[in-house]
This record gives sequence, structure tokens and C-alpha cells, in this order.
Amino acid sequence: MPLYLPPDNSSFPRAIPIMVNQLLLTLLCMSAVSSAQSDKPVIQLRLGGEKRKHYEGRVEVFYNGEWGTVCDDDFSISAAQVVCRELGFMDAVSWAPSAKFGRGEGRIWLDNVHCTGAEKSLAQCESNGFGVSDCKHSEDVGVVCAQKRIPGFKFIRNQGMTVQVEEVRIRATYSHRKRIPITEGFVEVKDGGKWRQICNEEWTEMNSRVVCGMYGFPDEKTFNVRPYKLLAKRRKKNYWGFSVNCTGNEADLSDCKLGKEIQLKGNNTCRRGMPAVVSCIPGRAFAPSVSMGFRKAYRMEQPLVRLRGGAMIGEGRVEVLKNGEWGTVCDDNWDIRAATVVCRELGFGSAKEALTGGRMGQGVGAVHMNEVLCSGFEKSLTECYFNRDSVGCSHEEDAAVRCNVPAMGFHSRLRLSGGRNPYEGRVEVLAERNGSLVWGSVCSDSWGTMEAVVVCRQLGLGFASHAFQETWYWEGDSSADAVLMSGVRCSGTELTLDQCLHHGRHVSCPKGGGRFAAGVSCTQTAPDLVLSAQVVEQTTYLEDRPMYALQCAHEERCLSRTADKADPSSYRRLLRFSSQIQNNGLSDFRPRASPQSWVWHECHRHYHSMEVFTHYDLLSLNGTKVAEGHKASFCLEDTHCDEGIQKRYECANFGSQGITVGCWDTYRHDIDCQWIDITDVKPGDYILQVVINPNYEVAESDFTNNIMKCRTRYDGHRIWTYNCHIGGTLSSDVEDTFPGLLTNQLSHR
Repeated sequence: MPLYLPPDNSSFPRAIPIMVNQLLLTLLCMSAVSSAQSDKPVIQLRLGGEKRKHYEGRVEVFYNGEWGTVCDDDFSISAAQVVCRELGFMDAVSWAPSAKFGRGEGRIWLDNVHCTGAEKSLAQCESNGFGVSDCKHSEDVGVVCAQKRIPGFKFIRNQGMTVQVEEVRIRATYSHRKRIPITEGFVEVKDGGKWRQICNEEWTEMNSRVVCGMYGFPDEKTFNVRPYKLLAKRRKKNYWGFSVNCTGNEADLSDCKLGKEIQLKGNNTCRRGMPAVVSCIPGRAFAPSVSMGFRKAYRMEQPLVRLRGGAMIGEGRVEVLKNGEWGTVCDDNWDIRAATVVCRELGFGSAKEALTGGRMGQGVGAVHMNEVLCSGFEKSLTECYFNRDSVGCSHEEDAAVRCNVPAMGFHSRLRLSGGRNPYEGRVEVLAERNGSLVWGSVCSDSWGTMEAVVVCRQLGLGFASHAFQETWYWEGDSSADAVLMSGVRCSGTELTLDQCLHHGRHVSCPKGGGRFAAGVSCTQTAPDLVLSAQVVEQTTYLEDRPMYALQCAHEERCLSRTADKADPSSYRRLLRFSSQIQNNGLSDFRPRASPQSWVWHECHRHYHSMEVFTHYDLLSLNGTKVAEGHKASFCLEDTHCDEGIQKRYECANFGSQGITVGCWDTYRHDIDCQWIDITDVKPGDYILQVVINPNYEVAESDFTNNIMKCRTRYDGHRIWTYNCHIGGTLSSDVEDTFPGLLTNQLSHR
């Protein structure tokens, strides 16, 4: 082909060397840059160790064909950010020195790591160089990453890696998509921004168990494979390039090992199989019922394990039953496997997090289990190995869990409107009227703390702070002014507001909606008052006191009704005892009423911040009330506090009232109204019952521990109290349970 020469071709020979020189210079520069970039060795990262969340762990580096760790010397949050982003997470939350996630094995590849935070890989950060370290594995560093994945992230995979994808989902067939919750469908992973199926040639029941656990289901089951085969033949497939190898005790698919690589051959991929399918079993709380819709709040028959103090569904402090007495679990060795056993036992999925350090508030009573060791396949926590010697464990070390729960869409049927922030507002519900779904308000008649507890839980906003019967100061959606729900009464255990008793379609609200619509405010933390059963048992006695010395107490209705006609010179027989009430929650207990509305009582010359703070009752053995008393909170203050906690509330000089977290308020046996008037009670066996905050006037994280009961024997002259327990159940009423204490306890150390 002839060359085209410009008109002035005399200059062309001189132009060629210049262009060639520039081209060579450019290639040399590119080669130098490429060479400089290739100086940084290619590495891969993973999170290992004793993890309590699937997005945290010990930093492990794959280099030169070998996995090793990173020393914590000079490590920083910037280095943690580089690690987390290299693993496909959006950001880092924190990092942990001194082998918090356990000691690793093999080489310590990196030491004195210095990152700016802008590096694409940990290998690009400055360090001593690979394998140059003076550290021990007791200095292995760990990170906690943000849970959210980077969209479209391209994962680099190699031997020994765990499954790393953006998302995992259960894709239901068209006939199942309207079911809530979705329990069955194709397993799909999002990788490189695209959803892909997994070939089932290497798929196992253990893989299904892990996927079901991630989605809030305790177990998997068999299913009819025929319709899925037919559907798979008609549907265009886009397979993921790897198989999955789970052992079944992992809490998340990201903890499973990557299986063998799948040869992607278009339509010929996975010729001997089809896309993997899972079918999960929902827990009783989430299982639909033909006759009842969704079940009422989940209640196990004679449970051995329970959760307390949690704000959300499926979270709380772990408590176990031993010989009729509930106690806590020490957090020594507490890990994601043990937490997952608890979650599955209670009808949830696997654990999202194993919490330590009393993060869900402190329990009361004994610490029943320590150094728990689970395989992950136990049906109950009580089947795990453990050390029953809890010497050195306090309630500051109470273990807790956060579980995966099914996506029920609870938050889509309820909303708060008009509040100053997302945690408060007028309660509005979505209901069907005249064939269409409309939003409306809730009648505030009988609206109280228990109803607010359910609303805040359903919306995932934490604990209830206040329940409001007037909401004129919150301008809600004007199109939702009509009252769609009335007569609401909740026990506090319901998962949704529509599970509470209410009038149904026959709404009755004499006050109407508008300014009288129900409202709530929610909070992330709450107080938790607990009465010392031991103090009550040790301080009970009888006193005969003349009526003329009881005038103030009589005025405040602290005596039985027969005292109204009693002669001033007669005596009343009083069952006296002390009350020591501790705040074990995560926020201070404060009276709901502001000081301006406290009631002044001239006789005793004090303010009542809560008209009824405790109920004192003497019951017959069949539960009939034979005598009663009450105690107004004329003085809520910090009598004593745990070491290191400063008193904040003192009643002197009309000071502020309340009980600080970690402090307790003591009502001595010798003050007025600290008694039950038993003048008219006949000799016999009874139950002494004390209830704190009986009207739920102030919201707490746990109301089940507000009741204390004691056995009581009265012979007409003396009285005995014994077997006092928190929670309203006497140990003699419950069979000795907890066989795990005998079969699985660890040897004493």
C-alpha cells in the first residue's frame, strides 16, 4: 500500500526520530510506573479467630503461599480502614490490639504498619517488610468493619479463603413471593454487582443450615425439588464461579470456606445439577397459622434459656434456669457459636453478635454458667460444656446475644408522624378500609407504657420512653387523622401492635383522634429496677403500733380499711421489712412527672414524685389478696452506689429524685408505710409479694424482674419469711431442671 507523503516531504525524515524518541520515552515511563507498582507484592486478607460478629476478627494475610498475621505495633484506624475496604466492607469501625480475637499461627507477616488510609491494599502501606517482625502472636491485631458491603466490589479469591460476596438472598418463586416470611427459594449471591446462582452439585444440608440461620430461621428442611427443576430449565441462569463448603456451625455464609472453582461454560455450566435451593423452618413466633394469622408472642413451655433486657426482637442478656432459679452466663470464652446455639434454641436464626461485659444490662442472682464451649450443633445452651465454678465472675460480665430474625415487614405497617426526631411522634397504623390500604391514628383511651413498648419494638427504635394520650403538639399527616384502631391493650410481649387486644374493625373512640391520638417516644437505653430479695428476707419482723402514732400513715392510706373505724388507743399489727431497690439498667430511673407537678404532703412534709412506687401484698396460697400496702416514692435517691459510681440524686432540700445506674435506693423498715397492715389476718401460710413500679408509670427494659415473692408463715405471734425469689415464681413451684449441669460441666480449675 503506497504511503501518502505531505507536500513538504523534506521535513518528514527529521520528524520520524523525534516521534520515535517521544514514543520510547513514554513506554519507558509506563514501564517504570508498572515496575514500581509491581514492587508491592499481591496479598489476600481474611478475618479469623474467636469472632463475635462475622464482620470482625483477627487480620490474617496470605503471602508467598502461606497465611500469617499482623502485629499491632503502630497499627491505626487508618490501617483498619484499608483492611476493611480490601475485604469489601465500606469502612472500619475500630481495631483491637493484643490478640483480642485469639492468637494466630504461622508467620507474623507485617509489623510497624503505617497507612494513610488512601491505600488500595495493606501491602501498599509502609512497614518493616514482609516477615520482618519482633512480635509474638499475643500482639496479633484485629479489626471490626462496618457491616455494609461496597457495591459492585470485585473480590480476589485464593486457597483458604472464606466466602466473600456483597449480599446473599433467598429468591422466592412467584407463587411464594407474597408469603411472609419468605422461607424457601433459590440461593443467590451478589458478586461484582450482579446476582448469581450457586450450582448445587456440591451443595449440602450444612450450607442450607447456614443460609437459613442468616435469614432468621433455626433450621432447614427438605422440599419438593420438581417445580424448581422445571423452573430452572425455563429460566436463564447466571452461575457464580465457586462452590461453598460450610460445616453447619457457622453463623454467616462469610464464615464458610470457599469450595472448588466452577467451570463457567454458558448453558453447559452445572450440567449435572441446578441452582441451589433452600427451605427453612421458621420459629414459632414467626410461623403463620391458618386460624390465627401470626402467633402471639413466643412462649416456650418450661424454657431453660431466655433473653432479658434487650430492646429489639431477638436480643438480650442470656439467662438460664437451674433448680427453679434464673441466673446469668459469664462472658469468659463467650463466642459466636455459643450465641448461635442460644438464638436457634429460642426460635431465631444464627447470632449476629455475641455480646460481653453486661452490654444488655446486669442480671441478678447467681451466675450459673462460665467458660461455655459449644460445637454449634447443640439443641440447647445447657447441652454445651461449661464450668459451673463462676468464682471471679460478676454481673458486669453477663453475656448477651443479638440474633438474626426473619424479615416480617413489621415496620411497614406502623409509623410515627410529626415528631421532632425519628424516635417520637403520633402513632399511625396501616389498615384496610373499603378495599384499599390507608393510614390512620390510634385512639389514646387506655394507651400506656406497655402499648408504647410494643410500638417501639415493632419499629426497631429500642425501648419505650413515654406513652402520650395527647399529641396536639405533633402535627401528623392530616390524611391520617381518622381513628383506625381503638381499645388497644398490650401485655408488652407482643411483636406487633395488631397482636395486642383491640376492637378490630369496630372502632370506638369517644374522645376521637386528632389531639387525643396516641403517641410515643422511644429510646435506645432504659432503666431496670430490681428488688433485693435477700434484704426483704433478712429484715422482716412484726410490730404492734398504736393508732395515735399512725395518723400521717393513715392519712396516706398506708393502713387497711378497718383502721378507718379503729379506736385511737387501739393497736395495728404491722409486717415490716426493708426494701433495697437497685437500678441494673443502662439509664437512670427518673419519675415521669416533672417536679412542678409533684404532690406535697403536709403531714409527712415531703413530696410524692410517684403516687404509687411499690405495692406490698400478702396473698393466700391460691393467690387471693388478704392484706395490702403501698409505698409512694416520696424520696427516690441514691442511698449507695457501686464502687466508682457517683451519686446523682438526693432528696435533701427538695433535690432532684431518681436512681442512678449502678446505685440503689433503700427504704428502711423503720420508716412510715414500709409495711403491710396484717391486723385482720388469721394465722397461716401466705405469700408476701412486692411489686416495683406496678402501674408501669416509668418505662423499664425488663418488667419481669419487678416482682418478688416470699413464702410466709404467721402463727399469730411471730412471722417467718423464706424462699424469697425475684420474678414471681417460687423455686418450690418449679421442678429441678437443667440436666446439663450434671452431664456437661467442665472440671474445676
